[in-house]
Amino acid sequence: MRARIIFSLKNRGAYVPFHHQYLLAQVIKGLLIFGPQKSYLDFNQYNFSGLKGQTKVSRKGLHYFSSKVTLVFACPDKQFMEYFLARLFEQREVIVGNMHLIPESVEEEEPVIISDESRFLCISPIVVIPAAFNDETGKKFVSPESDEFSDLLYESTLARMEALGKYTPEQLASFYKFQIVADHEYIQRIQASHKKFARIYPLYDNDVKFEVRGYTFPFTLYAAREVQQFVYENGLGYCTHKGFGMLDVANNDSIQRAPQHDVNYA
Repeated sequence: MRARIIFSLKNRGAYVPFHHQYLLAQVIKGLLIFGPQKSYLDFNQYNFSGLKGQTKVSRKGLHYFSSKVTLVFACPDKQFMEYFLARLFEQREVIVGNMHLIPESVEEEEPVIISDESRFLCISPIVVIPAAFNDETGKKFVSPESDEFSDLLYESTLARMEALGKYTPEQLASFYKFQIVADHEYIQRIQASHKKFARIYPLYDNDVKFEVRGYTFPFTLYAAREVQQFVYENGLGYCTHKGFGMLDVANNDSIQRAPQHDVNYA
């Protein structure tokens, strides 16, 4: 299940760092730690985007000037999704950076039909190499147009699919087709304009700060339909439960406004 969570922004003009995935991860973890269901403390089968809204960039970060701010959240476990949303809407407001957000409503995304060839957009950065303590390997640059880039993401995807326990060894063995083809024109255009599609992002684990390199660019994925569906619903790459690797299908209006659920908070 994927849903868009809509917040009212109490203090318009407030800001968060440009790279604010770690702030959102801390809020989500806090909701789980101080919630009644202790069985979810180590649950990590979820994925989320950055905050979306009308923004302006300054030296401080991203300033939000829209009255509404949204967050895309995804999880294949319906029970966890319901629990998380209930915990979120118990809060009168949620503080991210110096933004004061009031949970307002939830809009479910319509299911997306994906084939064995799909064009994806990154709505949060993809991490290809995991972070490690006292090791800067996670910041290494890997060209998105190289076989190494596809190979690293194939390994992480198959490992996560195996850990989920929903696929047989025979199914996993059949998922050998996996190739990412980056949008070459997009990458050239970004480089020509002296902008970046790969940046260093901070994240925290057990109160330890790590840094990883994340990539944002359009690409086409050639893989089995089951693999395509998995990365769409669970994210692509490492640190997906830290807000990395969320994808959307290009030219797809997946969020419909009809199935909207208003939730009363405390």
